[in-house]
Amino acid sequence: MSTKNILLTIVTVIALAAVIYTLTKADDPEVYIEKIEKEREKQFKFLRFNPESPLDAEQKNNLGALSFYPIDPAFKVRARLVPAEDRKVITIPMTDGSEEKYIKHSYAEFDLKGAPQRLLLLQGMNEIDKRNFFLAFADSTSGLDTYGGGRYLNLRQDGKNSVSIDFNLAYNPYCAYNPDFACPLPPRENLMELGILAGEKDYKKE
Repeated sequence: MSTKNILLTIVTVIALAAVIYTLTKADDPEVYIEKIEKEREKQFKFLRFNPESPLDAEQKNNLGALSFYPIDPAFKVRARLVPAEDRKVITIPMTDGSEEKYIKHSYAEFDLKGAPQRLLLLQGMNEIDKRNFFLAFADSTSGLDTYGGGRYLNLRQDGKNSVSIDFNLAYNPYCAYNPDFACPLPPRENLMELGILAGEKDYKKE
């Protein structure tokens, strides 16, 4: 075998090993849990220290931790993207009675806990990257363990016709912490009968 072929073989083996390593690490439960924990820590630090936080000074001083469901990989799903037939600008009601416009973009279809789900994905009117979506949803935990006005997820299309949805990253809108903020309410398509026992729980002011 020539030196050139030997080098090419070595490069190929290294590249293949790197791909396998990456895929293995991505499926590693410990790596996954660490990733979610880091995101939650970032959220806490934003609320506790960032000037743009919805918390007032007293709330920031009293914020010891946020409340979350235990991390459960079963609440991470791969959804099929189905373009909305009547893609148009729609009006979403806000918590203060006002309204905000969004683009009715696509539906995310997937199975969760053995039940088929179909959620509407919205897109901001000024969104530049058309792969980014906004998901506002409510479920059977809303008003009990979680905020009554629903929770949010920021999604990014990561396949030609698919998107990953990880409910472990579900977070509260600003109005859950401070009623002076106005937040979009989940559209009727996103009122889930299933209980999403994942993500952030309701905020309790101390």
